[in-house]
Amino acid sequence: MHFLPEALDEYIVNHSEKEPDLLKQLTRETYQKVLQPRMLSGAYQGRVLSMLSKLIRPKQILEIGTFTGYSALCLAEGLLPNGQVHTIDRNEELAEFQERIFSGSPYSKNIKQYTGEALDIIPRLSSTFDLVFIDADKPNYPAYFHLIIDKMSSGGVILSDNVLWSGKVIQEVSNKDESTKALLQYNKLLAEDPRVESIMLPIRDGLTISRIV
Repeated sequence: MHFLPEALDEYIVNHSEKEPDLLKQLTRETYQKVLQPRMLSGAYQGRVLSMLSKLIRPKQILEIGTFTGYSALCLAEGLLPNGQVHTIDRNEELAEFQERIFSGSPYSKNIKQYTGEALDIIPRLSSTFDLVFIDADKPNYPAYFHLIIDKMSSGGVILSDNVLWSGKVIQEVSNKDESTKALLQYNKLLAEDPRVESIMLPIRDGLTISRIV
């Protein structure tokens, strides 16, 4: 989703860090072999995730929603030495694809995959996380927040993707639109919960940065 005029968006992209070759190849392969390739984070947002991770310098990262591994690789760029990305996806059909991508990357020893429902897996994780990226099924965003908030380090950061949901968050919501209703609840939660301070950015489909206070 682009909220800026195309020419201005193109100018921004042209004056930002470029997509590494490894991720260009992953993008091509995703579009060739995987259904719904638009779920990919994309080059510009990937550079945003990389930059934020490099600024935070996390030891432990949790990603909810792996897809083909693009965002996990971007987040891994900012890891401290011997840090880990724990990435969860429920799509069993993508597990082998993800494993092959990760094993061929510089971060093969830093990324741990989990296949299954994040709501079941997160409670079993014992790590304290410095950075969490939520980019999965929208109806469970509030539940994910409540599961991870007590697993965050002091000053840790939660990144939440798709919080503008193609602009649907300011439109009339159908009773059947569970995703938009959940995002409205989630955005309100981030804005009001005293445990976090949040800022919503109009990057692509919306990205909220929440810092644990």
